[in-house]
Amino acid sequence: MDDKPESSAATKPNTLHPAYSVTNINAKIRTLDGTNVTYSNWVKLFNLHVTAYKVANHIDGSPAPAKTALDYDVWKELDAEILKRIIDNNASAHDAWAKLEMIYLSNKKARAAALETQFCNMTLGACASLDDYCQQLQSLASQLADVNEPVSDSRLVL
Repeated sequence: MDDKPESSAATKPNTLHPAYSVTNINAKIRTLDGTNVTYSNWVKLFNLHVTAYKVANHIDGSPAPAKTALDYDVWKELDAEILKRIIDNNASAHDAWAKLEMIYLSNKKARAAALETQFCNMTLGACASLDDYCQQLQSLASQLADVNEPVSDSRLVL
C-alpha cells in the first residue's frame, strides 16, 4: 500500500470552460438593432457576459498565449468558437469586435442627423400615449448619445 498523497493533477477534475456552457447567446444578449437596443447599452451587456464567461482576453486586445504555452490550444479553440459565431474565420475574435464597432460607428454623422430630425419632429399626436411619447424621445436621446450627439436634460424635458 502506498502512503504517498495523490498529486493534485491526478485528483483535480478537468473543468469545462464557462464559455462552453452557452448554447444560445441570443437568449442572453438582445440583438443590436440600433433602435430598441442601442450600441452603448448592448456593449455594456455584452461586456458583462464576456467577463462572466471568461473570454474578455479574446476581444480586449490582449495577446494570445504563446503557441508553446499549455493553455494555447484551449485559447485558440475558444477564439475560433467565438469567431465563427460572429464573422470571419481568418481573423481573431478581437478583430471581429473591432469590425463590429467600426461598422456601427462609421456613419455617426449621417446617423446623428437622421436621429436629430426624428427627435425634433416627434409629436405627441404620433404616439399612443404620453408615456409612449416620452419613451420614444428617451430612446432617440440614447441613440444620439451613442453617436456622440447627446441631448441635454433641459432639451429632453421641453
